[in-house]
Amino acid sequence: MVILRSKELRDLSLDELQNKLNELHAEYDTLIGKGSVSGVDNPGKIKETRRTIARVLTIMNEEKQKQGE
Repeated sequence: MVILRSKELRDLSLDELQNKLNELHAEYDTLIGKGSVSGVDNPGKIKETRRTIARVLTIMNEEKQKQGE
């Protein structure tokens, strides 16, 4: 999956963000599973995926707070 930047994520709706989050969690689980069995070709991808998940969650929380005001 392509790494998503904050600027790109802010253009998405909450439903689209939730879908991206589900995709990222699935990819992260796959990477972790592969890493524990046979090793990962690119360990930096695990770190970047985890950071992208955090980025999506942060933007989702910001959007929810805006709607709550």
